[in-house]
Amino acid sequence: MFKKVNRIEPKRNKTGKPKKLNPWISHISCHQRYVTFLTGCYSCLWKFTQWEKTKVGFCCCSWKEQLFCPCLIISFVLSVMLLFLWIETSNEYFNFDWVTFLGTGYWFFWSIFVLSLAGILTAYSSLLLLLGFLLLWEGIELYLHLCHKILILLVILLCVILLFIICKFWKERWQVAGLSLQIFSPYVHLFSITVMVILSWPVAFYVAHLEREGLQVAVGLPFLLILLSLYLVPLGINSPCIQEKENLGPKPTFFGHRGAPMLGPENTLMSFEKAVEHGAHGLETDIYLSYDHVPFLMHDFDLRRTTNIREVQPESAFQNPAFFSWDFLSTLNAGQWFVKPELRPFYNMKPLSEADKERARNQSIPTLADLLTLAKKERKFVIFDLRSPPPKHPLRHTFVRQVVSVILASKIEQHLIYWLPTHDMRYVRSVAPGFQHVGRFVSIETLAKKNISIINVDYKRLFPNGLRDYKAANIRINIYTINEPWLFSLAWCSRINSVTTDNIGLLSQLNHPHFFMTPRSYMFMWLLADIISVLFIITIFCFHWRRETKKEKWFEPSRNPTDTHSGSENEKDLHISVKSPARVVERPWTLAALHPALPKSGKEHQGHSSFSAASKKLVPIKNAVTPLKPAKHYIQPPTPTTVFELTQAPTRQAATGEATFQTTLPTSKADKPTMPPVEVPYPEIRDL
Repeated sequence: MFKKVNRIEPKRNKTGKPKKLNPWISHISCHQRYVTFLTGCYSCLWKFTQWEKTKVGFCCCSWKEQLFCPCLIISFVLSVMLLFLWIETSNEYFNFDWVTFLGTGYWFFWSIFVLSLAGILTAYSSLLLLLGFLLLWEGIELYLHLCHKILILLVILLCVILLFIICKFWKERWQVAGLSLQIFSPYVHLFSITVMVILSWPVAFYVAHLEREGLQVAVGLPFLLILLSLYLVPLGINSPCIQEKENLGPKPTFFGHRGAPMLGPENTLMSFEKAVEHGAHGLETDIYLSYDHVPFLMHDFDLRRTTNIREVQPESAFQNPAFFSWDFLSTLNAGQWFVKPELRPFYNMKPLSEADKERARNQSIPTLADLLTLAKKERKFVIFDLRSPPPKHPLRHTFVRQVVSVILASKIEQHLIYWLPTHDMRYVRSVAPGFQHVGRFVSIETLAKKNISIINVDYKRLFPNGLRDYKAANIRINIYTINEPWLFSLAWCSRINSVTTDNIGLLSQLNHPHFFMTPRSYMFMWLLADIISVLFIITIFCFHWRRETKKEKWFEPSRNPTDTHSGSENEKDLHISVKSPARVVERPWTLAALHPALPKSGKEHQGHSSFSAASKKLVPIKNAVTPLKPAKHYIQPPTPTTVFELTQAPTRQAATGEATFQTTLPTSKADKPTMPPVEVPYPEIRDL
């Protein structure tokens, strides 16, 4: 007889301390916390729940969740598009902030706010998408919480509104994003290959676990087609920065846009002197004429942003600068605003030294004569936009002649003047034949008629159209406004002659274009990335396929020689008709999935996984034991298939006091499913 055990005590070692628990228990506990964290973030259910698992190839969620899954993917795609577009157009942040200032009257980095918003939207939708993927990887049905669903719809709505506004009012931003691909396309290609290698792991897992060949093709074929197209993408890449070193043109020269507005207050002598210190080839500015005929330097349509007009004369803050006399304009402070942190024009400005701060506080509005004096001294070119006076101004029709007379009076060399205005061209050519006339973005025929060999154009208009034609006609090109190093590298690789920039302090330090490579080095990088990715992807697919094959062999019923011999003698003692296994949904985080089922009778065994008992004769006991029925929600209705007979040959050995079971290979029958009585050995057998 077996000894009764009232309780199970952990085994103790020689020191008397209990042994550590099975490492599988801690593994299951960690896995439970991991899955609970996933379900908590995705479904907002942080209390541990026995989530039902799904099998590979079956539906991952209810039909309501299936309808919302495309919304999650759409929100991810739209937010990524918005973020990519806004990052690539960082060169236009100042213009965006300036336009919002004109509408609101307050200076704020709205561009950085939109960038942060796009980053938050992208991170949120990406996180939910990642959580959904991890839950599917764990085989848990998806259930997105209602709050997440509402937020996802808001993400889609906000992205659509912002993209519509950009398409409506800033179409050029799409052109900037397209230009960025000319520089970053080789690196985007390598990044895409890396992403496909990472995605090959889950794709290979699902392809190996799917039972139907049609589903395997539906999952694997699109992956292979996308991968093949990525391998062939470099054949269509035409980046200006992929060329031989000997074909690279000279570094473009710089025109300081309103001086050096990142180093000093724009359109002040301090700003222009800073530009000269950093090697500017020329100086760019904007010219207004005061009411008493004095040309001065100013860009905005009023004096609010760059002067202290609100403190001195607030009722005239919105008035056109041309209606003020020079006596009043000369008294305004034009640099104190630059020192205030909330009014700094560029978010990526370097901090000013105390000496520069003090110098900036004492800046005033300069005249055109002051700028010409500096340019004459440093032998720098001067290019400017001339603002026509508003109606009722005394120089409404003669402002060009007034500016020309001031330039000639300064005694500056005429070839240092890049004449950009188009008014009264005949008069200008007659009195100042040495001026170098600069054209806009017009046809080559028009430039030839006007005898113009220099153009000053917006880079967003030049690169997509006509760059080759202008270079073939030997037209000298200046583009504006270039602040980002990647755009300057694009201009350098495209053999642009000069650029107008706000960021002369950074661009002047570049000695080589960024992202430049020779065709041979790019081909080597391209082929190396393709070969390595192919090897990795093949290895991953072979690993999953081999692993799945081993699982199938492991669970495939096999016949043991000893079982066959013993089963032939006792084949008639026990017959169990078993239908094909139903789709049972297992509970996660239980030992049942890790260890074989253990007998639960404490009298029959004491911590053993198998037992034997001596027996000479087995007496069938019918209807003595009612088989346990699983819960309804754990078993799906089975499908009638082939019937198997499971033969067990129980033996009983009195010497060992253990019971052993030998099972023979099931015998397939095509008869009707039946369930004959089961003969079960009882622990205590009494002779009849």
